Amino acid sequence: MKSQPHRSHNKQRRLLQSHLHRRDCVPKYQLLIVLFLGLALETVGAGAANISGTWSFAVDTGESKPINVTFAFKQEGEKLSGVYSGGLGERPVTGTVKGDKVAFSFDVAYPDKPSMKVRYTGTIESSTKMTGSVEYIGGGTRGKWTATKKK
Repeated sequence: MKSQPHRSHNKQRRLLQSHLHRRDCVPKYQLLIVLFLGLALETVGAGAANISGTWSFAVDTGESKPINVTFAFKQEGEKLSGVYSGGLGERPVTGTVKGDKVAFSFDVAYPDKPSMKVRYTGTIESSTKMTGSVEYIGGGTRGKWTATKKK
């Protein structure tokens, strides 16, 4: 009969140890949750880039040396507007910024040729650098670009 209380005593000890272990782990789990939430908020904040300002672009279509153009952007939330200045004249630009991704375009209309849309997509690498690709829709040309923000 003495074996019965012994088993009960072991069971109580295991339950107590389990409870104490769980109680010790709770602050650790809470700390991990707070840490992950902090990292998540930091990532969201970092993704809210604002590219407003004037940028110098080097566009490489592989046909010759890179073409240098300028974009002056104004960003309001995710909405992007601005002006392209370069070999195609000055053109109004519209687009979006979502996190570290940017997409913008402008139209080129010629009196004696079909119109063309120039679409840029890319990644905001830092507050002063972007990279991406460009497509001349209607012109059949594609290329890569890098951009640096002017001071």
